[in-house]
Amino acid sequence: MKAVLCKALGPAQNLVLEDVASPVPKKNEILLDVQAAGVNFPDTLIIEGKYQFQPPLPFSPGGEAAGVVSAVGEKAGNLKVGDRVMALTGWGSFAEQVAVPAYNVLPIPAQMDFTTAAAFGMTYGTSMHALSQRGQLKAGETLLVLGASGGVGLAAVEIGKAMGARVIAAASSPEKLAVAKAAGADELINYSEASLKDEIKRLTGGNGADVIYDPVGGDLFDQAVRGIAWNGRLLVVGFASGRIPELPVNLALLKGAAVLGVFWGAFAQRQPADNAANFQQLFAWFAEGKLKPLVSQTFPLAEAGAAIEMLGQRKAVGKLVVTMA
Repeated sequence: MKAVLCKALGPAQNLVLEDVASPVPKKNEILLDVQAAGVNFPDTLIIEGKYQFQPPLPFSPGGEAAGVVSAVGEKAGNLKVGDRVMALTGWGSFAEQVAVPAYNVLPIPAQMDFTTAAAFGMTYGTSMHALSQRGQLKAGETLLVLGASGGVGLAAVEIGKAMGARVIAAASSPEKLAVAKAAGADELINYSEASLKDEIKRLTGGNGADVIYDPVGGDLFDQAVRGIAWNGRLLVVGFASGRIPELPVNLALLKGAAVLGVFWGAFAQRQPADNAANFQQLFAWFAEGKLKPLVSQTFPLAEAGAAIEMLGQRKAVGKLVVTMA
């Protein structure tokens, strides 16, 4: 099979496309014929050795995939050859085949195509866990989404609206904000032109945002935490800005606020029943037309490195997907 390989830690330009042996699934795994694979921010980190875990070299990046089950281990549950599924792989998805533990595999709804499915699992799974289990977002509350035109940001906008919140989308350009507006955002903040902290206060009548969804970190975190409401919840999703911020904890004290970490991958493994319930709701909202994953660009397998580079430079809107066709 063909696979994109990281043979030495470094930039995406160093990735190579090679023929390698197909993986052999273990007893608790399925072998997936990959049709499409989502590109996510962890892909930009794992190839440079900057992520929470590091697979041994050489490895294929790509943390999520959609395709058809081609082989099933004897302890892989109810999955069977021919099933259309999406899978959380951690790495290995930028290849024609990948072996995946059965507990990280979900059937794809009949009305969902492979490209959409490859863009769905990680972003919507992360945002649903963030807003439901961690943020406990309630109908009528105000949700602020930073980086609102990216994959997880757009998912958070849509899920927030589906949960009945008033959603404020924040991004760095009018073009990105237009995408967030189309996804259902009620109010917009261009933080390249105005103070994020001041705009939060203006749009909330001085009360602040009840829940803040932050996949960006850096300076925006510093401003956002100062615009949080009494009993507010700030969700730490990631650090796309490149700087991990430090929190003056007196700000949490003064607002009775909570700063909550979001690590969906660990949640999915530790609380599989809760994760499955999340996806049951997500698939229902998808069927109702409330969730519309935006895939802005697809890349052939040979150009997976270019897709990772585009995402790392924060040039992507919505999701980028690598396809095998």
